[in-house]
Amino acid sequence: MEKPAHALEGASWDARGFYALSNRDTGNVPVRLFLTPSLLGDVDDEVYRQIINATRFPGTKLVVITPDVHAGYGVPVGSVILTDAATGAIAMGPVGYDIGCGMISARSNVPAQEATPEKRRVFNQAVMHRVEMGTGSRSRRLQNLTKIEFEQLVRGGAPAFTALFGSVFDRSRCERNLLPVDSEWQIPWGEPGTPERGINQIGSLGAGNHFMELQHCLQTGTLFAQVHTGSRGFGHGLATNYLRLAGAGDLGFFTPDSPHYRGYVNAVSAGANYAIINRLVLFEAVSEAFAEVFSEKLEIVYEISHNLVQRETHPEFGDVWVHRKGATRAFPAGHPALAATPWESTGHPILIPGSNFDRSYILRALPGAVNSAFSVNHGSGRRLSRTWASKHLNVRQIEKDYRTAGVRVNVDDRVPIDESGPCYKPASEVIDCVVRAGLAQVEYELKPLASLKGKD
Repeated sequence: MEKPAHALEGASWDARGFYALSNRDTGNVPVRLFLTPSLLGDVDDEVYRQIINATRFPGTKLVVITPDVHAGYGVPVGSVILTDAATGAIAMGPVGYDIGCGMISARSNVPAQEATPEKRRVFNQAVMHRVEMGTGSRSRRLQNLTKIEFEQLVRGGAPAFTALFGSVFDRSRCERNLLPVDSEWQIPWGEPGTPERGINQIGSLGAGNHFMELQHCLQTGTLFAQVHTGSRGFGHGLATNYLRLAGAGDLGFFTPDSPHYRGYVNAVSAGANYAIINRLVLFEAVSEAFAEVFSEKLEIVYEISHNLVQRETHPEFGDVWVHRKGATRAFPAGHPALAATPWESTGHPILIPGSNFDRSYILRALPGAVNSAFSVNHGSGRRLSRTWASKHLNVRQIEKDYRTAGVRVNVDDRVPIDESGPCYKPASEVIDCVVRAGLAQVEYELKPLASLKGKD
């Protein structure tokens, strides 16, 4: 492939499906850019500086950039960073504030044409009756949790939730039920970041790019639903506290000799467990609303986390800490981590949402994903900042476009302008990049019908 003219000096096309970046800034750390020529040309100076930041953590072995890349906290959103498991750093910017944020997707046998414009509105109303959305939103389903119950949940994940409150869903089609937390680790109650904010937020959506959505699956002609949310004030509070302890802002990290190294690993696990439970509780609410409106239950397709650091073994780089910031796992058939799971012979589903005015996709990983550290993008990626969008986009025109397309947003059809379709890259472009690189193949394409989003 012909290399485009661009400020990324030293980026050359590799036949394995990516641009390899090597220059004085990257040093001895390989950088793989899974981008099309046009996406590569869109990489601005800030993203370039953050790519270089990603190469500088102690023990870094590889940096992967996914096609949804855009500027983040210290390192890009849409980056994967591998550090040596024995001697390397565990970095904080490459996990971020929304620890364990992720997706859950579900399917039904209900024909998509049953979702008339009125039923889309009624569905949104039924969900909003059960779920609070927006900054500072609180749970309507798990109110008045005690600290003892909360500790049990964030240490025990989905099994602890089921033991305390019960659940009707089979989680065998989910990535995991929990990440282990050391018994001696203590939640930093009352410390900067105030993670106790999360106690009354389990089962709330939050704001930003989090959403719940009713969708038309083009392959099956039936209704699907998706939920995207994370660890709310609990994860944010943990991240804030440990960033303070690291003392280096968004580029903070801990090496094995740090007294906070193991503590941060536990904080990530606890935040991930919170996020898993949050998605489970939200999915229960969405499923109840779906059954109320369409008289059928939803079946889980898959549930998966991103914004994590996890220890894995890579055939090229050995035992590593894999940081996925705005990226998600992509394990193909035969990957050792899928042994004895339903995905052993097929690879697990990969959930990649677009904007609520664009398509979302469910993919299946291919063997070529080894080249991207078994990772792909977690969405389509922002192309406009929230500030720019709020100042310059025409709200009336965008809301008219949504009405014309038949996408119902909440109950009032008021589209959060900083989360509207033009704010995001075209989903088809980033998916094509993944497919052409041999990382994954498309299984389902999902068209939005009804979108639920909280506001800041």
